[in-house]
Amino acid sequence: MHTDIESNIPIENNNDADEITWVKEITDGKQPKAPLYVGIAAGLGALFWLGPFMGLNSVLNPAKLSHIIGSGSAVNNFLALLGTLGAITSTITTIIIGALSDLTRSRWGRRTPWMLAGSVLTAAVIFFLGRINDSSHLTMFIVLWCLLQTFINFIVAPLIAAIADKTAPKHRGVISSIYAAGFILGEYGGPVVGGYFLSASNPSLIDMGYNVMAIFMLISGPIAAVILREKSSLCMPKQKKLDWEFFVKYFIFPIKGSRDFYLALFGKMMICITITAFSVYQLFFLTSGMSLNETVSGKYISLMGIATIITAFIFSPISGPIADKLKTRKKPVVLSAILIAIGTILPYFYAEPTSMIWYGIISGIGSGIFFSVDQALNLEVLPNNENAAKDLGILNLANTGAQILGPVLGAVLFEMFGHHYLSILPSLAAISLFGGILVMMIKSVK
Repeated sequence: MHTDIESNIPIENNNDADEITWVKEITDGKQPKAPLYVGIAAGLGALFWLGPFMGLNSVLNPAKLSHIIGSGSAVNNFLALLGTLGAITSTITTIIIGALSDLTRSRWGRRTPWMLAGSVLTAAVIFFLGRINDSSHLTMFIVLWCLLQTFINFIVAPLIAAIADKTAPKHRGVISSIYAAGFILGEYGGPVVGGYFLSASNPSLIDMGYNVMAIFMLISGPIAAVILREKSSLCMPKQKKLDWEFFVKYFIFPIKGSRDFYLALFGKMMICITITAFSVYQLFFLTSGMSLNETVSGKYISLMGIATIITAFIFSPISGPIADKLKTRKKPVVLSAILIAIGTILPYFYAEPTSMIWYGIISGIGSGIFFSVDQALNLEVLPNNENAAKDLGILNLANTGAQILGPVLGAVLFEMFGHHYLSILPSLAAISLFGGILVMMIKSVK
């Protein structure tokens, strides 16, 4: 089988197995069984890229920079700057890389070449980040972090697009649940692993943590590519004219019929801001907010992460299939926003280290529901399936926007509320609830 480039209609061909049948969208009728291997590939890929990223962003970077710069406003401001510049870089590159992935024609498919290159390049950057231990090299730290944000999108955008490529709408809840299981393990497992490398008496242990994260990152793309077994994309339609229509289709934000697309984007962003800000400042909630030293804080971060992983991992696999059966996406996402808000505000009222574990339990349930159903919601508000990677890259602005606004907002709230970390939590909880309201405003999805 191959595709007639002019008509985009699959036609018969007796060439070798590298040739594929290309269709614009896989319908429910053409896929009676869920492609579980797609979920497994996406889940493992997410685990091994997100785990290292969150281990660095939430634990190792703040700890390393605290040793280099010192605690308090100085490190907060640098973290905010780092998050802002890195996320701006990611915002730009995720759309470009998503579009280039959609346009890629190779014997290894559209997504595989990008995922493999991204794994190698991102792992190399993490290794060199771990070598910086002097304040004179902070500019290089920022440059490397921006490169990491670029190269990691070589993995992220194509990996998520592979779900849209290979999954019919009726199976997207199930596949998204499998993907979410890996995503959740990475989201909360990364800080757990990172927490084991925190030591007040041995700062060099942090550098070892960067090496471990680099190894995990290195296997992300290859393991996903091997399981996906993406076929050749050489016989897919090729873009012949580089005109304005081409530019609008592949590199411009969607305009027509995209109201729900943007509600999903900003609803997700609000919820992710709450999750990200809590994650970035969790070390300081324990040290400055609850007067624990760094070593003990690292242990509580690990316990909190384990609690989150267990509850999220329980609710993630069941939430997507339940949403499929009930034919709903919005209600589970709104419920998750409420649970994340409750977990977030709890340490404000009960300023004891055990409240962080309760945060892990409650927000873990919310996160399990959110990450499994939200991805299915995102796939159903795409304006055009042909350039799914580009539009999913735009939806990924919810994550990169949270990376920008989470640390920045935390720093602003920290200054507003008298330099007390726990006082920022009610505002973060309110942001999560606002995200749920935006999701409820979506009309095209139940």
